[in-house]
Amino acid sequence: MAEVQEVKKQAKEREALFSKKNRQLISDPLNDSNPITVQVLGICSALAITVKLYPALVMSISVLFVLSAGNVIISLMRNYIPNRIRIIVQLVVVASLVILVDQVLKAYVYDVSKELSVFVGLIITNCIIMGRFEAFALANSPWKSFLDGLGNAFGYAWILLAVAFFRELLGSGQLFGYQVVPKAWYLTEGGVYSDNGLMLLPPMALITVGIIIWVQRSKNTALIEED
Repeated sequence: MAEVQEVKKQAKEREALFSKKNRQLISDPLNDSNPITVQVLGICSALAITVKLYPALVMSISVLFVLSAGNVIISLMRNYIPNRIRIIVQLVVVASLVILVDQVLKAYVYDVSKELSVFVGLIITNCIIMGRFEAFALANSPWKSFLDGLGNAFGYAWILLAVAFFRELLGSGQLFGYQVVPKAWYLTEGGVYSDNGLMLLPPMALITVGIIIWVQRSKNTALIEED
């Protein structure tokens, strides 16, 4: 009888799939622990491939797949990976997933694959991915690791897409390659608008990320580091 009650007690205490703690694994990286604006990880791609929205979207989806799938694989293997070779195993896992992504991009969106160039391969050394493998997946269950991967990938993605949105819109008057600013608004057509070519230059990516960081810390003063 006591054993039955203990089993029932454990069943009640078993954490729900979408408990508050599990939901935080997705929500926290979107703001309070964002991998780019708070942890300052994976910032290279945020600066390099955000001239247009489409490449930024493709990169975001690629990182989403690699990070969530990789987290699950590392979590499933965590009890079988010798500590001294864990980094090597992690690199093998992420490299295999990145090669798969690269081949899919070359097969179905070759133009974007050429535009992203080496940055797809650099996902292998993305600090966000290796950091989540090491800090989370090696110590948690596959489900939690999957949610953690989704959360950090979404946190990475919304920064990339926000930066690309403003750079493409203000730099060329387009979104996803489609003209959204009416031609009648341009100075050449008698209007008052002109594309800001500065937005297409690499320094503006860093400035845009800096503005997002400033706004984020203005709204959440707990993120401000003390001297």
